[in-house]
Amino acid sequence: MSGRIDTALGARRQAGGKALVPFITAGDPEPGWTVDIMHALVAGGADLIELGVPFSDPMADGPVIQVASERAIARGVTLSSVLDMVADFRRDDPDTPVILMGYLNPVERLCQAGGEQAFAERVRDAGVDGLLLVDCPPEEGGALHQAMAGAAIDNIILVAPTTDPQRLEKLCAAANGFIYYVSFKGITGASRLDSAAVAEPVSRIRAHSELPVMAGFGISDAASAVAVAEHADGVVIGSALVRLLETADDAEEASRLAGDFVASVRRALDNIG
Repeated sequence: MSGRIDTALGARRQAGGKALVPFITAGDPEPGWTVDIMHALVAGGADLIELGVPFSDPMADGPVIQVASERAIARGVTLSSVLDMVADFRRDDPDTPVILMGYLNPVERLCQAGGEQAFAERVRDAGVDGLLLVDCPPEEGGALHQAMAGAAIDNIILVAPTTDPQRLEKLCAAANGFIYYVSFKGITGASRLDSAAVAEPVSRIRAHSELPVMAGFGISDAASAVAVAEHADGVVIGSALVRLLETADDAEEASRLAGDFVASVRRALDNIG
C-alpha cells in the first residue's frame, strides 16, 4: 500500500538481493542523535528503517531494547516526538521507508486527542510508511486499521513460529507492506537462532502471500543475517545495533558506529550467491 515500502523492497527483490532493515529505538541514546543515526543507516545500506517507539511495558522486547526504551522515556521521548523525528528525517530523505514498531497504548493516547483518522493523517504527514503494533491483532484494529488504510499507512503483521495454519492465512490476508516473521519463540536479543528452522515457516507464509517476508529476532551480525536471508527476503537487526549505540560518546560517533555496522551486514548480504 505504501509507495515507499513497495518501491524499496520491490526494487531489492527484483534485483535478486536481500533487504536490510535496521531497528533503533527512537530517542536512544539521546533524542537529538536519532535523525543523524537514521541518515547514517541509509548511507550504510539500509533499505528500510524500523523505528522503535519507547514503551514502558513491552512484551516482545528483550533487555537491550527495554533499557533503551527506559533511557528514551527518561529523556522525555513520546510517540508525538518520535513523529517529529520522522518529519525531520524526511526533510533530507524523501525516499527511504520508515515504519514505527511499538505498542497500542501510546497510539490510543494520541487517538484520544483527535480520533483515529486524525492520528493516521498525522502519521502519514510526518512521513511514516507503516505501523507494527505488537499487541494489536487484526481482530482488534477496528477504526485504527481502517484509518491507517485510508491514509495509506501499511499494517505490518508479525507471524510467529507458533502461528497455526488457519491463523496464518488470516494474518497474511490482513497484512500489507511486508510480513515480519519472528525467527524463534522468544524475545528480541536472544542468541539461540536456528537459521535452518526459518525455511519451512517462510515457505508456508509464501503459500498465502506474495508480500516480502522479513525475518527478525536473534539476528546479531553479518553471519547470522546471511544465514537467515538464505530463506527470507530480508532481515531485521535490532538489539545488536542498539547495544552498539550504547557505547557512543556523542552523536558523531553514534552515526559512525551505526553506518559501519549496517555497511558490514550490507556487504555480506550482497555477496549471497
